[in-house]
Amino acid sequence: MKKLGYLFAFCALAMIACKSEGTDASTAEAVAPSVPTTSAVNTPVPAANPTANANNPAVPAGPITTMTFEEVEFDFGTVMEGEKVVHEYAFKNTGDEPLIIQNAKGSCGCTVPDWPRDPIAPGESSVIKVQFDSKNKGKVGGGLQSKRVTITANTDPVNSYLTIKGKVDKDPNAPDPKADAAKKSNS
Repeated sequence: MKKLGYLFAFCALAMIACKSEGTDASTAEAVAPSVPTTSAVNTPVPAANPTANANNPAVPAGPITTMTFEEVEFDFGTVMEGEKVVHEYAFKNTGDEPLIIQNAKGSCGCTVPDWPRDPIAPGESSVIKVQFDSKNKGKVGGGLQSKRVTITANTDPVNSYLTIKGKVDKDPNAPDPKADAAKKSNS
């Protein structure tokens, strides 16, 4: 088996070494085996691993514009656990190209944004509505909550951030579903 391996290696070297003097560069490339260079080996190919960026939306293609928010942070004060807080963040396309919001994503499932799907013309305004559900977020005396919404659009930078925050109070006499579940499992 070793002899066969040596024979193969010898033949490969002989084919490369025995080029005639009349061979040009394109023929030499066709005869020589293709060996990737280090730059080709180390260059990442985005399509090679489609799940690598599954959680990150694609960067919008096309012309870049700007958007300006009237406010990027909203403090809803104190609410009782279970209440839903809704706030609208007004913005304006302050650039020269149509604004396309590709995605808006809350930092957790309790924060749900609703954004315009159609392009916003230069100079036009619109709103992004954010709903925060305080269910299971409360604490007796008030638990601080701060949630972030990431807006992905054809802007520079690509991502803009909105914050909704406040305190979620819990009624000290309210039943605790976790404690009730623990009591049932111990019975």
